[in-house]
This record gives sequence, structure tokens and C-alpha cells, in this order.
Amino acid sequence: MATLYSALLAFSLLFASSAFAAKYVPFEGLLANGNFEEEPKPKDLSKTVLKGKYSLPKWEIQGFVEYISGGPQPGGMYFPVAHGVHAVRLGNEASVSQTIKVKPGALYALTFGASRTCAQDEVLRVSVPPLTGDLPLQTLYDSFGGDVYGWGFRATANTVTVTFHNPGVQEDPACGPLLDAVAIKELSPVYPTRDNLARNADFEEGPHRLFNSSNGVLIPPKQEDATSPLPGWIIESLKAVKFIDSKHFNVPSGNYAVELVAGRESAIAQVIRTVPNKFYTLTFLVGDAKNGCHGAMMVEAFAAKNTVKVTHESQGKGAFKTGILKFKAIDARTRITFFSSYYHTKKDDFGSLCGPVLDKVQVVPIA
Repeated sequence: MATLYSALLAFSLLFASSAFAAKYVPFEGLLANGNFEEEPKPKDLSKTVLKGKYSLPKWEIQGFVEYISGGPQPGGMYFPVAHGVHAVRLGNEASVSQTIKVKPGALYALTFGASRTCAQDEVLRVSVPPLTGDLPLQTLYDSFGGDVYGWGFRATANTVTVTFHNPGVQEDPACGPLLDAVAIKELSPVYPTRDNLARNADFEEGPHRLFNSSNGVLIPPKQEDATSPLPGWIIESLKAVKFIDSKHFNVPSGNYAVELVAGRESAIAQVIRTVPNKFYTLTFLVGDAKNGCHGAMMVEAFAAKNTVKVTHESQGKGAFKTGILKFKAIDARTRITFFSSYYHTKKDDFGSLCGPVLDKVQVVPIA
């Protein structure tokens, strides 16, 4: 009887534990001291210069790294720290790094604020071995210095080391990129559906949005990041596209969309499975983000040997329209591509790049 009771108790506990087991929730948020607001000890600072490999809490540093407070600086410079109070400035050949726990095989996106402080040719090198990407900071997408970037990688072990490095050598050894917030998000896999051959077609899966940022996240081109932080999509251009949210922008469908902010230098594409000689319909939404981007807009879409141009006369009120392209597949794989035909800046801020919004892409076979 005691044996039977023990067996029943064990079964009950097993059932209870499985029934109430917590669902796995992918991690999303700042890295440890990712906003650099946990300040170094006074003994680890010489004016603004960090002294010692472990002088920056939760991070390792190499080379000439400064701990910066946003605002006017000695010598007349001004450093915008758009996502907090403090940031780090990477001098010649300097770097900051942090080792984090990850899930092997999972796809991750880093989100971070970065801007140049001196020379136009400053570069921020991001690495998570074996991947490395150089992000040129020459183009200021936002005139107020609040540019936020996304960068993707796939984990190959239980822990990885995230490193931000200034590979440049300037006349002033202190010159280099400003890094003011670092976050991470584990991305969910994306798949085509019964109703849509395109993956992540509404852009709902993408990098973390910094809670105190209203600028969107710049997704760099594939030559700067081989693993896109926007699952399913390839940035096939010289410049970035912007991942935007409905909290700060007009988004035609769902919570997220993409803004094509650099004209013909800002293109996005995806390769989908098709059946040769079969006909398909590609539909998509084009509009403006209600962010001061005015004027004649045009998005060009390509699929197989077909193309369509969709115009949108933006009044800056968040209007949108549907584009349609019918095409005949040539191969078992078909590339669909979108780019903006024109360059745009905001009506009240000519230093900030903007452009048409792309959302709700759908590809279906024609019966």
C-alpha cells in the first residue's frame, strides 16, 4: 500500500510540475550595465579616462576609453548621450567587451546607440566571434546624434563575448565612436505560412527597441552584418534601413514596419520558395511614417523579371496605399526586392534622413 501511495504521489508531483512549468521566454533587455549608468569608482578614473581592465563595472576595457557625461565638454565639444546620462568613448584602437550567456544555435540581435565624435571616417567594429562587422559612422541618419543600430549573430556556444572596438587611428588619440546603450534580444524563428510565402512579412520580429529612444533601429547592410537582426530579410544596399515601431511612428499594419531612409542606397530583399513557371501575386503597403517626411515618394518592387513602381505623395499625415505586382517564377527560388527611388529629409530638419514606409508584404500563388 505504501508503495502504491508513493507511486501516486510521484505521479501527482510530476503532473503538477509539468502543468505549472514556466514557459520559456527569450531574453530581451539591456546587458549588465548596458547603459553605463553604474559609475566607475573614483580611483578607477583620471578625469574622464578609465584606468584598468576592469574599471568599467560589468565590462572589460582595452586601450584609451573615456567615461563620458552627455552635454558640453572641455574644449568646446558637445557629446549627445541620447539614451541616458553616461556613455563610453573609444579612442584609437580601444575596445569594451562583455561575456554573456546565450543559447547555442539561437539567433540574437544587439541594439546599441552609437555616433561619431571627431572625424567623419570613424568606424565602430562589432564582433561576436566568429562574426565581425564594421559600421561606418560617417552618415548621420539623425541630426541630433541619436542613431541606434541593430546587429545580428547566431550563438555558437553557451557563452559569447560581445566586443565594440575602434579600429581607427586618428591624430587625436581620444577621438572615436561614442557608445551609449547596449541591449540584446533573442529572436524567434520565422517561417512562411499557408497564406504567405514571405517570412516575417509584417516585420513583427526584429531587434530590441531602447525604451527611451524614439528614432527607430538602423539595420545595417549585409556586408556590415552577415546575420540580419531582421529575420528573413537581407539589407542589399550601401546604407541602412530603419526598423520602426507604432509607438513613435505611423505603422500601416501591426506594431512594426521598415522605413527606407536612404533612397536607392537603402534596399531590402528576401528569397522565397517558388515553383518555376507558376504565377504569383506580391502585395505590400507603402506610406509615410507621420514623422515630417513630405513630398513625392516612390517604392520600386522587383520579383523575377517583373517590376512595379508605387508612388505616394506624402503630406506627412501617415497615409498609405497598396502596391501589387504579378510575376512568373523562373526558378525554385525567387528574390523579392524593395527600394526607395528618391532621397528624403524631414521638412523641419534637413539633417535627418527619412523615406517611405514598407509593411505587410504578402506573396501568394495565383490559382
